[in-house]
Amino acid sequence: MEHQHHQHPHHLHHSRGRIRTAFFLNLGFTLLEIFGGLWANSVAILSDAVHDLGDSFSLGLAWYLDRVSRQEGDQRFSYGYRRFSLLGALVNAIILTGGSAFVLSQAVPRLLNPEGAVAPRMILFAVIGIVVNGAAALNLRENRSLNARVISWHLMEDVLGWAAVLVVAVVLLFIDLPILDPILSILITVYILYNVIINLKETISVFLQSVPSEIDVAEIQKKINALQGVVSSHHTHVWSLDGEHHVLSTHVNIGEQADREQASRIKEQVKELLQSYQIGHLTIEIEYGEDDCAMC
Repeated sequence: MEHQHHQHPHHLHHSRGRIRTAFFLNLGFTLLEIFGGLWANSVAILSDAVHDLGDSFSLGLAWYLDRVSRQEGDQRFSYGYRRFSLLGALVNAIILTGGSAFVLSQAVPRLLNPEGAVAPRMILFAVIGIVVNGAAALNLRENRSLNARVISWHLMEDVLGWAAVLVVAVVLLFIDLPILDPILSILITVYILYNVIINLKETISVFLQSVPSEIDVAEIQKKINALQGVVSSHHTHVWSLDGEHHVLSTHVNIGEQADREQASRIKEQVKELLQSYQIGHLTIEIEYGEDDCAMC
């Protein structure tokens, strides 16, 4: 038995349109930002440029894979194409890690030999960064899809990063402390790497078909076993297609004396019990006695 949750086509198109707009805003600003970092001689701006380049790639891939992942299952991918969205997270993590390593290689030597950054130019790009990333985040704010909400929060983090650059630039206007620029760059980069590692661990976990963190298999089996007419349950497996849409299969033993009507009733009760777990694909194998299991 399989349950699938569908969204209205208009909402899907609206979601793709907003992600596309955020992508072009972010990509255009990233290119400007790379120039700005070199122009202002600021590794803090360059480190954020690397971050935004990763964001642009993530947005572009999200836009493309949003369409791909909605394809129905076929002979080659019977569960559909939802797992393709994980590729974006994996490649994005690799790009951000490489970019962060490059930024650190540029910033760490400046701790020993600080170079003066051009504070007024830093302020100019910090203000532009806050406006552009803020506009992109607000563009996605009303969208209720999980993908759009995650991207919106990520863009808001960028706004906070640019606010930090603005504060440092204002300080540099009045106090000659060039070491503040590489310090800020290193802090931003370490924060990015921390989040990349967390996301990479989650992505790999989904690839390896681990049980989603919010689901307790033992608790599910306990609830199934508590249903009237159920003798036992076993071979309960839960994994996720893309971190959002989960798959569950279970074997439910209802005893040798049970009839078809009881089997149908218990199956419906199990389905109702599992409705709160965001299960996209659900398979319930009904067994009549311990010897009825094909896997035993």
